[in-house]
Amino acid sequence: MTDNVWTRWPSQEALSREGISRPRRLLGWGVRLLVIGMLLWGAVHNHHVHIWAAVAAAAGVLAAAGLAWAFFRTTLAHRLWPSLGLLTVLFGVGAAVRTGGFDVPGLVIWCGCAVVALERLPLAAATPVAALALTTYAVVDDDRWLTTVATTIGLALAGYVLRLDADARGNAQRLLAQERAAHAAETESAALAERARIAREIHDVLAHSLSAQMVHLEAARLLIERGADREQILQRVVAARGMARDGLAETRQALSALRGELTPLEEFLSELVEANAGAEVTVSGERRPLPAEASQAVRRVAQEALTNVRKHAAGAKVRVRLDYGEHQVVLDVSDFGGSPGELTGAGGGYGLLGMRERAELLGGSLEAGPREEGFAVTLKVPV
Repeated sequence: MTDNVWTRWPSQEALSREGISRPRRLLGWGVRLLVIGMLLWGAVHNHHVHIWAAVAAAAGVLAAAGLAWAFFRTTLAHRLWPSLGLLTVLFGVGAAVRTGGFDVPGLVIWCGCAVVALERLPLAAATPVAALALTTYAVVDDDRWLTTVATTIGLALAGYVLRLDADARGNAQRLLAQERAAHAAETESAALAERARIAREIHDVLAHSLSAQMVHLEAARLLIERGADREQILQRVVAARGMARDGLAETRQALSALRGELTPLEEFLSELVEANAGAEVTVSGERRPLPAEASQAVRRVAQEALTNVRKHAAGAKVRVRLDYGEHQVVLDVSDFGGSPGELTGAGGGYGLLGMRERAELLGGSLEAGPREEGFAVTLKVPV
């Protein structure tokens, strides 16, 4: 529901001094002190009144300054009736000062009441207050009527312009606060995303490596319980050690990726297929650096696909193809022939589910299934 423009207060950002530049603030204080000084000088050096009346007028001017400060504080807190009460007292001080023979200070106080009311009060309350103060000024002013009308209109416009300026400053302060809050939220979101990325990398590396080690160690335990010969047990332990070594290397690689120290993707795939007999890699399209997340997704999927080939299709020929498209990069890992591996059915690890989740997090897709004489995994990642 939209606030009524007549009953709505200026925002606290508009009424406060926040957002006012230092030169403008100094200028404002300079103007206030100059006006108060001129009023005090006029009150004290008025030769048409008694010295004690001049002192009383000076005290009235100082009291008006104190009341104006209190009025600023109450309007900042959006307290309507105390603010109207302070304006009433200010109006009375102006009348008392003028009754004492000090016309100019009294008129200035009345005009000031009109201006600050238009600047700091809801329009429904500011309009009658300003009308009363300016009407009183126009009635008692001794200048020509045209000058009085022009001054009255000018003061009303000045008060409203100050209100618009304060509203604009307040809106700017709110937008700045919202921008800072959005920046803080963006920073926190980026930190959470980075933590999730680190957790995902650690899970992908360690879960896969440790699950494979557990398979070999569990097999070694069973062989020991069954009294198998030393060579069979040693073979399983050596395999587990190899898995641990590979896992450590992958962990270091993941940490390097998190620090942005990645080897070129083509070089990584070449090194990866060298460790797999019967595997070959081809690269097409315009080669270019990929974002860290996309590059890591390609690397992880290639690793997992080749691991699955060793587990489920030992001795199969593997073809790894990497295609750099204009808007996406495509990795295709296909195997042909081969016999079931010794770890078939072991389960665990990263698996196709983890690869698909990684692809979807990047807005891509992953397809896996039988093709021709073997099995194929196709990853598409937008870049």
